[in-house]
Amino acid sequence: MKIAEIHTHVLDHRLDTAFESATMRFDRRRHVLVEIVCDDGTTGWGECLGPAAPNAAVVAAYTPTLIGRDPLATEVLWQELYGLLRDQGQRGLTVTALSGIDVALWDIKGKHFGVPVSVLLGGRVRDGVRAYATGSFRRDGVDRIADNAAECAAHVAAGFHAVKIKIGFDPVQDLEVIAAVRDAIGPRTRLMIDANHGYDVQEAIRVGRAAEKYEIDWFEEPVVPEHLAAYRAVRAGQPIPIAGGETWHGRYGFKEPLETRCVDIAQPDLCGTGGFTEMRRIADMAALHGVRLVPHVWGTAVQIAASLQFMAALLPEPLRRESIDPILEFDRTDNPFRQAIVTTPIEHVNGVVRIPDGPGLGIEIDRAALARYAAKDV
Repeated sequence: MKIAEIHTHVLDHRLDTAFESATMRFDRRRHVLVEIVCDDGTTGWGECLGPAAPNAAVVAAYTPTLIGRDPLATEVLWQELYGLLRDQGQRGLTVTALSGIDVALWDIKGKHFGVPVSVLLGGRVRDGVRAYATGSFRRDGVDRIADNAAECAAHVAAGFHAVKIKIGFDPVQDLEVIAAVRDAIGPRTRLMIDANHGYDVQEAIRVGRAAEKYEIDWFEEPVVPEHLAAYRAVRAGQPIPIAGGETWHGRYGFKEPLETRCVDIAQPDLCGTGGFTEMRRIADMAALHGVRLVPHVWGTAVQIAASLQFMAALLPEPLRRESIDPILEFDRTDNPFRQAIVTTPIEHVNGVVRIPDGPGLGIEIDRAALARYAAKDV
C-alpha cells in the first residue's frame, strides 16, 4: 500500500450573523479537510486548524514528499515533513498543515487494520465523554449580556453539564456577562471563561480576582500565548485555574509551558499541534508534569471524530477509583457543514457524546455535502 493522491477540500459558508472573539471576527465559516488516497483505494481524512487556504497551500507543499510512500510509517513521515519546513517555522501553518496530514494517515492505518484509531493508540478507556458547550461570542446586532445568558441557559436545558463563554473585550462588561450567565445557568453547571488572549496582565488578574465568586472552572488564554512569563504572573496573581495551549504547537511548543507550570490545564488541539503522532507525546509530557489535559476542538465532524478517538485512549491521570475523565469541547456556533459532511452526524445526547467505534476515525464522508459547501474562490 502506497500513497497515491492527496487532496484538500476548502469548505465555506457565509454567516447570516457575524460574531467575534476578543481577537478575531467571523463573518463566514471556513475549514479545510485533507484527503489521502492510497493505491489500493484506502482513503484517510484529516483536518487542519486555522486559515483554510494557507493550510491547503502548505499541504500542497508537503505532497511531493508523500507520494509513493508507505502511509503506515506515521513516525517516519511526521519527522520528515517537520524537518522539511523546520527552518521556516516550528509553529503555525507548517505544523497545522502537518496535523491534517497526520490525522488522515492514522485514519488510513485504522482502516487498514480494521480497528478504531483509539485501539492503535493503546486501547479504549471509555466509549463516551461528557461535552461542554462552547460559544457565547459577541454577535452583531444583539445585546451581548442578554444574548450570552439566554444562549447558555439553552445549553443547560439541552443537557450540557458545562458551558464556556467568551470574554477579553472589556473587563467591566466581561464581568457583567459572567454574572448574567452564572445567574442564567444556576450554581450547579460548570462555567469556563475564555479571553482569547485579549487582556494584558493587569486586566487578567483583575478579572480573575473579581470572577472567583462565580465559581469558574478555568480561565482560558488570559494573555497572548508568546508571553509565558505573563501567563505565570496571571496564574500567581489570581485564584482561578489557568488554561491554554491551542497555539503552542508540537512538543517543543509545550516544553517550557509545562516545565514552568504556566497553566493548570493544557489544551493542545489535535488538528493544530501535530496530529495523533505529536499529541501522544504532549499528553505524556502533561502527565509527567502533573498538568491536566483537556483538548481544544474547533472544526468539523472530522476533527470532532479525531479528538474523540484520542480522548477514548487518554489514560486517567492520576489513576484512582473515580477517575478524572476528559471533557469534549463541543462548538455550538453557527456552522451548517460541521455535521453535514459525514453520513452519520456526531451529536450529543443530554450532553454526552459517544465515541465512534468504526475503523480509523469511525466516520464516512458525504461527498455531496463536500461539493455543496466547497469554496468558490480557492
